[in-house]
Amino acid sequence: MSWTECSEPRPFAAKRLVCFPHAGGSSYFFRDWRKGLPEFEVHAVCYPGRADRFGEPTATDLVAMAGEIAEAVKPLTDRPTALFGHSMGAVVAYETARALEAEGAVLSQLFVSGARAGHLVRRDAWAAGENEESVIAALQQLGGTDTELLDHPMFRELILPYVQADFRMLGSYEHRPGALLGCPVTAVAGASDPRVTAEQVAQWAQVTEGPFRQRMVPGGHFYLADSPPYELVREVCAERGETPSR
Repeated sequence: MSWTECSEPRPFAAKRLVCFPHAGGSSYFFRDWRKGLPEFEVHAVCYPGRADRFGEPTATDLVAMAGEIAEAVKPLTDRPTALFGHSMGAVVAYETARALEAEGAVLSQLFVSGARAGHLVRRDAWAAGENEESVIAALQQLGGTDTELLDHPMFRELILPYVQADFRMLGSYEHRPGALLGCPVTAVAGASDPRVTAEQVAQWAQVTEGPFRQRMVPGGHFYLADSPPYELVREVCAERGETPSR
């Protein structure tokens, strides 16, 4: 199964955007982004163990998974390509960017959304994934999931296992020292996010030698569900120009 999904190929689009879902998320989360960003060819990452990859085992090593995603994404970087990751997806996108640049690929931009910087990832993600009730409690705190759905037997049987696996994978992640990114980084988060502060978001500046910007927007952890940051993506990518550079 492919690591990415592109529901509307745009061979003449000037730019590409590769989107990385949150813990428990699937490529479906970004399916409407192609409508909001018509100038981009939008690809969404498909994590194993859910949606079209439901029959596959879930990933357990975030860095190893990012390396596999990088191999799949590298052919897409033949035109200006930006990565956008939300929550756990921000860390996966960051590690994918590291792997891509190590292979000589050039990225036009990395967007990290709703996440503290990689070296500040909290070990309590592992605790949140220890049992069903801790997963439910974490989801309730983060918002973005209907309360009635959380109590539904089908949710607990089919969805909760891979959400739990994602939390445990994120909780076992350890940031490794290494070369700084060369691409620009934009960090964005909801101003009322209960788990990510503006100071923690600002720490993403330490991962790149390129330009850095931070944007706090109205909303909580899942601010982008109601207000996708299309204008921010468009504005930043236009400001950086269409030709990626180091």
